[in-house]
Amino acid sequence: MPCTKAVMRLGGALLALLGAGGAGAGELACDAQRPALNFNRWNENWRALADPCLPRQPLDHLKYLPLSEGGSYLSLGAGLRERYEHIATPLFGAGSARPDGYLIERANVHADLRLGPYVQLFGQLVDARAFHKHTLAPPDQDKLDVEQLFATVAVPTDNGAVKLRVGRQEMAFDLQRFIAARDGPNVRQSFDGVWADWEHGPWRLIGYATQPVQNRSGTTFDDYSNSHLRLDGLRAEYQGLGPGDISGYYSRYRRDEARFLDASGNERRDVYDLRYNGKRGAIDWDIEAMLQRGQVGSKRAQAWALGSVAGYTFASAPWTPRAGLQFDMASGDRHAGDGRLGTFNPLFANGYYFSLAGLTGYSNLIHLKPSLNFKPLKALSVTTSLGLQWRQSTGDAVYVQNMSGVPRTAGQGSRWTGAYAQLRSDWSINPNVTASLEAVHFQAGDSLRAAGGDHANYLGMELKFGW
Repeated sequence: MPCTKAVMRLGGALLALLGAGGAGAGELACDAQRPALNFNRWNENWRALADPCLPRQPLDHLKYLPLSEGGSYLSLGAGLRERYEHIATPLFGAGSARPDGYLIERANVHADLRLGPYVQLFGQLVDARAFHKHTLAPPDQDKLDVEQLFATVAVPTDNGAVKLRVGRQEMAFDLQRFIAARDGPNVRQSFDGVWADWEHGPWRLIGYATQPVQNRSGTTFDDYSNSHLRLDGLRAEYQGLGPGDISGYYSRYRRDEARFLDASGNERRDVYDLRYNGKRGAIDWDIEAMLQRGQVGSKRAQAWALGSVAGYTFASAPWTPRAGLQFDMASGDRHAGDGRLGTFNPLFANGYYFSLAGLTGYSNLIHLKPSLNFKPLKALSVTTSLGLQWRQSTGDAVYVQNMSGVPRTAGQGSRWTGAYAQLRSDWSINPNVTASLEAVHFQAGDSLRAAGGDHANYLGMELKFGW
């Protein structure tokens, strides 16, 4: 079976890497540092392996293939993520979907070519499969295809750099509330386009013109983008404003033939976003607000959202606990048929900002979530949280993560949606292997039960390998 073969491949890789954990023991101290695996694999720089004093690990000769004395090299890499998920009541049982248990697998290979210090050519292939899943959506499966393929030119200046990146690439801002690489689902979000930025001291200015890639899994290499879906914009960042950093951006979002509960037609939104994040002593925070103005068909679109996360870390206490509080709000449509659409469009949300269960979407909600994170071991992190959720407007539906409205909730029931308990653990087995476990129980409230919905349960178990 494909599932069994995938697990065997992963197991073999784990054994090889676990056995390599002591490579270089007894070697003399070396100033060169081995790069860590990055969320964006193109951001890794393996030139450190040019230093012979750095202890070697298996297959390092493929991580750094020198091509010239001028510093050009080729680096190869791969990744494999296996996750089992079980959802007892999709759409809270208010739809026709059945309970589902399935395995999703995402495999990547990439090549990173550095031509001297300024030019980079990066290519990454993805093969994402879902086994035994009843209903497949575009983020669930993508047979062998190009996930990223771009060229970058980066030239340093006296106090910064100028960069230009052209091609298929992933793009993410901040906590990825609204523009994300979408790492939670099985297929990440890519963009075909141009990215340019200028860095000078504490300033960074970014411009982007993109067509988001739309995934298909009918055959290999069939993903595409076109002018029917676009995201273009400008962004400014400033580091060191008081105890934190500030950033903001304007984007023009265009989607043809969009469909909402109270509007349909070509969607055109002007998006304004402002964020401030930082840390002072034991306190950390991240606050972001977004305003959307535009049209959907013949109706005027006016929507907004607010996201915030704050925490206090007890650094001297055992297990280094962090008490956190998350608060989110997003507008919903107030009155059907009034010529205005108030439903907030979360654009390209990350898929795990609330939880991996996908039970909550960033539209028409008020969300309050206290949490407690602690580390029993240096490599083990455990988070417990309780989420409380209401609708911002009873005239609009309860939304799940893919912006689907739960049937029979629009205009029905009270504001109270429900509460959920979440438990998550993350274990960094070694620099190449991580494991995680997440369980969510959602206690359905009035709005869902009046629509025929019920309580929901989710279980996810994940093993991830990177090389």
